[in-house]
Amino acid sequence: MDTTNVKKHEGSCHCGAVRFEVTLDATKGTRCNCSICTKTGIVGGLVKPDAFKLLQGEDSLGSYEWGHKVAKRRFCKHCGVQCFGSGYLEVIGGDFVSVNLSCLDDVDVGEVKIGHWDGRHDAWQKGMRETPWPVFTNATA
Repeated sequence: MDTTNVKKHEGSCHCGAVRFEVTLDATKGTRCNCSICTKTGIVGGLVKPDAFKLLQGEDSLGSYEWGHKVAKRRFCKHCGVQCFGSGYLEVIGGDFVSVNLSCLDDVDVGEVKIGHWDGRHDAWQKGMRETPWPVFTNATA
């Protein structure tokens, strides 16, 4: 695994009530076509839980889960920004934290190379690809 761009980043919600640090390669991110990811447009960075640390704001966090409850999304109860989520999905390696790269203080998501997941069709086994998976059609490609 290439660790050239792996480094520690700090991030926060908009109002600053929630702060965290994460060690990852922020030059690469992911997007998913599931209904919540499509509506929020988050660029995620997947890491193992030991690469993530909440620095402040546990009491300011709300959470949201739905469907198969694969992930618990965490958002600031004051400003509404979805900062990170965590969960378990065997096909992507088990326990994970997905950080909203837009919340990192030193990352321009316009420069992030994005890989795309087909979560809408629960087709994680297809892996990531460079182009977005379809949202409203049967994703067989």
